Amino acid sequence: MATIAELESISSQVRRDIIRMVNGCSSGHPGGSLGCADLMSALYFKELDIKPENFTIEGNKEDMFFLSNGHISPVWYSVLSRRGFFPTKELATFRQLGSRLQGHPTPKYNLPGVRVASGSLGQGMSVGIGAALAKKMNGCGHLVYTLHGDGELQEGQIWEAVMFAGSNKVDNLISIIDYNNAQIDGKVDNVLTLGNLKEKFLAFNWEVVEMQGNDMEDCLRGLNDAKSLTKNGKPVVILMHTLMGYGVDFMQGLNKWHGTAPTDEQATNALSQLKETLGDY
Repeated sequence: MATIAELESISSQVRRDIIRMVNGCSSGHPGGSLGCADLMSALYFKELDIKPENFTIEGNKEDMFFLSNGHISPVWYSVLSRRGFFPTKELATFRQLGSRLQGHPTPKYNLPGVRVASGSLGQGMSVGIGAALAKKMNGCGHLVYTLHGDGELQEGQIWEAVMFAGSNKVDNLISIIDYNNAQIDGKVDNVLTLGNLKEKFLAFNWEVVEMQGNDMEDCLRGLNDAKSLTKNGKPVVILMHTLMGYGVDFMQGLNKWHGTAPTDEQATNALSQLKETLGDY
């Protein structure tokens, strides 16, 4: 299994991939992608029990992951390719006409790793719950993970799903919230405050774990804590504190980078701050 140093090395390369992909097509969402690079590296290179070489839509006898905030597709495509789901050279086709790597993930082109279309915010929780219940019905002991943006929690469907999962003891589900307090229109608290998320999830009968998503050691600690709480009658949520644009100094903490592609000059600056560790595609 990958060490903390190895995971940090992977996440550095993933961040390079993100910058190059979004700059290459002058379109995309680098901020949240950079902020979630540590989590996604930890999930795909250590925590998830998955079979990249034998991907199936059904996901039988393996863990499943659903990206609900589908606009951060660059980070997902990077870790999928680096983990062996498809060739890394395909990252160069990001957002191109006819590419399998669309701006929002879709199973239309049979891209390994992607099971549902995402990007219409608020739907991933419901999808994850359905997959988790299917695993229970099929006698599969594996887990289902979902990832959401904090701004996404402003969607009503999320809270219907949260209520359902807590009520129906969907205890093989781990939902992760990228809690960076930044969305396209500004700070989440200024757009539509979420209040006390921990108390809200507890009230809906969930277990709650908090972690620092840009600290690999604490990220692993949080994921392990969450896993230890599963299968005890309650779904689990991780409130993951991150910085939008983490790893690139002029992007960090700024919501303007939610959906803004760096210029060539900015991309060169960003890449100078990120170590190439696995070889650029």
